[in-house]
Amino acid sequence: MNWLRNYLDKVKPNFQKGGKLEKLHSTFDAFETFLFVPNKVTTTGAHIRDSIDMKRTMTFVIIALLPTLLAGMYNVGYQYYQATGQLALAETTTWAIFLYGILKVVPIIVVSYVTGLTIEFISAQLRGHEVNEGFLVTGMLIPLVMPPDVPLWMVAISTAFAVIIGKEVFGGTGMNIVNPALLTRAFLFFAYPAYMSGDIVWTSGLTSGTGIIDGYSGATLLSQAANYKMAFTNGLGESTTIADMFFGFIPGSIGETSKFAIILGAVFLLITGIANWRIMLSTILGALAFGLLLNLVAVNPFMELPAYMHLLMGGFLFGAIFMATDPVTGTQTNTGKWIYGFLIGAFAILIRVLNPAYPEGMMLSILLMNIFAPLIDYIVIQSNIKRRMKRNRQIA
Repeated sequence: MNWLRNYLDKVKPNFQKGGKLEKLHSTFDAFETFLFVPNKVTTTGAHIRDSIDMKRTMTFVIIALLPTLLAGMYNVGYQYYQATGQLALAETTTWAIFLYGILKVVPIIVVSYVTGLTIEFISAQLRGHEVNEGFLVTGMLIPLVMPPDVPLWMVAISTAFAVIIGKEVFGGTGMNIVNPALLTRAFLFFAYPAYMSGDIVWTSGLTSGTGIIDGYSGATLLSQAANYKMAFTNGLGESTTIADMFFGFIPGSIGETSKFAIILGAVFLLITGIANWRIMLSTILGALAFGLLLNLVAVNPFMELPAYMHLLMGGFLFGAIFMATDPVTGTQTNTGKWIYGFLIGAFAILIRVLNPAYPEGMMLSILLMNIFAPLIDYIVIQSNIKRRMKRNRQIA
């Protein structure tokens, strides 16, 4: 790679101040830092030496998302071949299933990155700032929270809305008050509800009706539960097992179906120290606590659903691991993380069970708590200050 490094060093003066392409400095810097580790170091003041910078952090999160991406690709193909009745055919190999999923998911990823990064580059050029690496993760999260049959132009519009309104207007990476990936999903959910709800959007190919088995239903487990159909079945009317829910052979958004893959990603994030375990654990505890409470006062079949089942349905676990733990939009104090996560879990189940119009409550719950995260931290900090001042007065 020495030839590439030498070439970049040769053309770099053109993009620096006084060079003929100095207005494109942000763009050049983004590509250079993407290809090579920056050689910038602090020269004055107190600083901490650490190998983990933003680029490495984003890279680790991308690695953690790979199991969910691969599992999601396979499930997209699995649901399609099941719907068309080709799953049991000899020519339907594992590779054929996976290849179909690749062909459906990769274009969504490409549109997400092209749209988001284009806006990021334009914004950086207009402001004269560096292009931050924050969208590397957001660009992967967006496809994972989408239905497999979502039109690509909708992905582009919703991504543009989330990046501009939810991020750039607040100052860019690190300044946004809500999670951009969830804002993308929320925009699509409310702007184009027919493409984000119902039975046909979760299985690729159902919208065309070509070759689909008569009577096939692509309803998610949450949709079935919201309609009080607690004997969960797949599209063919066959019983859905716990194993199907855990390993991801159920309809749903691309990245949310395989709980096994999500747990693998969570383990990696915890080992590398990227994500905070307090938020993960408290979110799960909040859901279980509220689920058990609803079991005690159950007045409909959905309230009677065992609390642990909520962890296996919909995008709850994906949200708890990859969305709630966002260090920008979440709480910063340790006590605040417990409160923040617990309320996310509790509100997610509350929205799911008591508001049948939104059977998937995780998106709205996290966005709501994103708004209240600064307030939670403020209350925690002020409480600590008051406690210490009281202790000092007692000592004096």
